[in-house]
Amino acid sequence: MRLLITTPTAIVVDESNVSSLRAEDDSGGFGILAGHADLLTALNISIVSWHGVDGRIRYCAVRRGVLSVTGGAEIAIATREAIAGDDLRRLEQVVLDDFRRRNETEYASRTGSLQLQMKAIRQIVQYLRPDKRGAMEGGS
Repeated sequence: MRLLITTPTAIVVDESNVSSLRAEDDSGGFGILAGHADLLTALNISIVSWHGVDGRIRYCAVRRGVLSVTGGAEIAIATREAIAGDDLRRLEQVVLDDFRRRNETEYASRTGSLQLQMKAIRQIVQYLRPDKRGAMEGGS
């Protein structure tokens, strides 16, 4: 099988001799072998691992993403960020922690931004809402 892992700015992995792959989505961990049915799923922040036909195990930390299997022969992963490496322990400890920390920071930032937007919308609605008492006096 062919495995392609891409970010918006780079091709991180392009390997054509993959015998099996393991990944993780919201339902848990799953594996893919040659001939797998077509699949499309959203990945969590996790480590994707695969075996080459040479028997060697390789790893790539992904910061969420979308995994697709096409024709049982091509696996494509599109992700915001990916770091390939041979040291599983380092990827788990350093890279995943960094991905999770940045994800939480971005979430907090988005939440703060949404709160400001909601306050602005409330102010605009309050300003545009006609005063019921004033509207009734003007109509008499």
